[in-house]
Amino acid sequence: MDVKKITRSWLTYVVLIGLFLVGGFLLISNLGSSSQVSTKDGLDLLKGGTVTKVVNTDGDQRVDMTLSKPYKGADSVQFYYVQARAAEVVKAIDDAAPKDGYNDAVPKASWFDGFLSILIPMVLLGLLFWWLLSSAQGGNSKIMQFGKSRAKLVSKENPTVTFADVAGADEAIEELHEIKEFLQDPGKFQAIGARIPKGVLLYGPPGTGKTLLARAVAGEAGAPFYSISGSDFVEMFGGVGASRVRDLFTQAKENAPAIIFIDEIDAVGRHRGAGLGGGNDEREQTLNQMLVEMDGFDPNANVIVIAATNRPDILDPALLRPGRFDRQIGVDAPDLKGRQHILEVHAKGKPLANGVDLEVVARKTPGFTGADLANVLNEAALLTARSNAQLIDNRALDEAIDRVIAGPQRRTRVMKDKEKLITAYHEGGHALAAAAMNYTDPVTKITILPRGKALGYTMVLPLDDKYSVTRNELQDQLTYAMGGRVAEEIVFHDPTTGASNDIEKATSIARKMVLEYGMTTELGPVKLGTEGGEPFAGRDMGRGREYSETIAERVDTQVRALIEQAHNEAYEVLSANRDILDKLARELLEKETLDHNQIAEIFTEIRKLPERPQWLSSEDRPVSLLPPIDMPQRGVEVGTAATEAAQPSTERRPGTAGGGKPRPATA
Repeated sequence: MDVKKITRSWLTYVVLIGLFLVGGFLLISNLGSSSQVSTKDGLDLLKGGTVTKVVNTDGDQRVDMTLSKPYKGADSVQFYYVQARAAEVVKAIDDAAPKDGYNDAVPKASWFDGFLSILIPMVLLGLLFWWLLSSAQGGNSKIMQFGKSRAKLVSKENPTVTFADVAGADEAIEELHEIKEFLQDPGKFQAIGARIPKGVLLYGPPGTGKTLLARAVAGEAGAPFYSISGSDFVEMFGGVGASRVRDLFTQAKENAPAIIFIDEIDAVGRHRGAGLGGGNDEREQTLNQMLVEMDGFDPNANVIVIAATNRPDILDPALLRPGRFDRQIGVDAPDLKGRQHILEVHAKGKPLANGVDLEVVARKTPGFTGADLANVLNEAALLTARSNAQLIDNRALDEAIDRVIAGPQRRTRVMKDKEKLITAYHEGGHALAAAAMNYTDPVTKITILPRGKALGYTMVLPLDDKYSVTRNELQDQLTYAMGGRVAEEIVFHDPTTGASNDIEKATSIARKMVLEYGMTTELGPVKLGTEGGEPFAGRDMGRGREYSETIAERVDTQVRALIEQAHNEAYEVLSANRDILDKLARELLEKETLDHNQIAEIFTEIRKLPERPQWLSSEDRPVSLLPPIDMPQRGVEVGTAATEAAQPSTERRPGTAGGGKPRPATA
């Protein structure tokens, strides 16, 4: 217990003063009071002839008597009686005939008592009101401060983040360098009439480092950094959000040059008037005030707004126009080189074993964001500490990657032998279907150990970063997804519910091929449906269906045809390689987890599926037999490369897309 904190509290002093006043009042009221006796003893004293004076108080039913001889050490006594004995008490007083007489008293309210009854409540109410005012002015409860900004100020003296702490976003850093230079030396830009962007919008998937980039700009420029979330502007009270916006921009102008960072701006910057019930008046008032503040800057005011969002498509157009958010910077998931740099940044302070190669870890984590990579290294460190080891090795990193992708391993889930056998064939079917196709990525890992919600999984990772996918690659993904279900049909003739997620993913890919990518001859390159609509009416309600029931039926037919083709291809592949499927299932039952080297050894004699016939968007269009040009080699003069490229090659190696090197089936 903190004694000093208790003694310094104003409430302690109020309680002590109140106790003192009450005690004093009781003491004063009891001074000179008579000794109380029972009713019987009082009547006996009246009959005994020792009473010299009597006062009978009406209402209180009390008799005060003055004695000529002390009774139990008291010269005056009093007793109480009930109304039924009133006549008997009056007769006893008359019979006693006190020497100094008797008197009947009628009690009257004391002016002092009335004064206290009014004063004490007023004092208590005054103290309560004073406490509320003092809390509102500087207390932690923030009472009556609804209109004040809740932005957190990161000043120049606080530990800062610089661009050296940010990796994997080189283009974004390059764009933000101008912001840094403007905050440090605005005269350089103003001298030539240049105007720095008033607002910078960072958009991209979660975990890509948008907030970190904004903090790095503030750290590099050494400027005050006001950080606030978009949801902090919105309250149930009308006008509160607009008041907070005004207060935030006022503080930033007073401390200019400064940066205002609004995280998740889509919470307040959404389309006005959108939604099932119309717009949100409070949110729209807040947005209107933000629009006014951003476009009402003094041209020489060094205040820059940086905002971050995952959904730039739902922001109000007035917020994105030039003059407000002049510059929009996309922050995507890093590529291979970026992932390696991010891992190097987060590996600082973590002891890595000699055999750990962060480039290999980066190759195993395609599509991972900066937050995911930081989580991988942190999980590896936790696993190392849990095992009482001193260095983070490759086993810990591999387990950390698996935990991030599929969740922790469920060691308490014990499967029966039959379920384990089905899982081995199911995952083997996925891996074999992927390895036997011509455009799939390499199979790097297979396991039948339960992890997360899955009973097992097959990991297929690309060798390099990919930014587009061909039709053949999508069809191979469909075949790979159906491999597990087909393996159950071939081996056990009784499919299980374990393929539900595979079917869901295959259906999603096939539907996108038909609706969005235009990869069917029947419907052609037409985008069916829109993803716009009302962005707040729900994910499914926001997707409008702008085609007839006849087209919808044809869409379903094409989706079914794509999945059925993948089903047939998987059936053909697994039937032709049944011996390899059995061998793979046997190895999985014995070792439970196979890495890429063990998988490559098993798939040495795999029989691949022949390539599909060339797909034509229309049979009426002529087919060009000219191959693409060869990629120019680095270091070769442009003229020479152009001359060589002008001479088409008649050779096209099988298993390649565009004349490149064939992609291996396994890692």
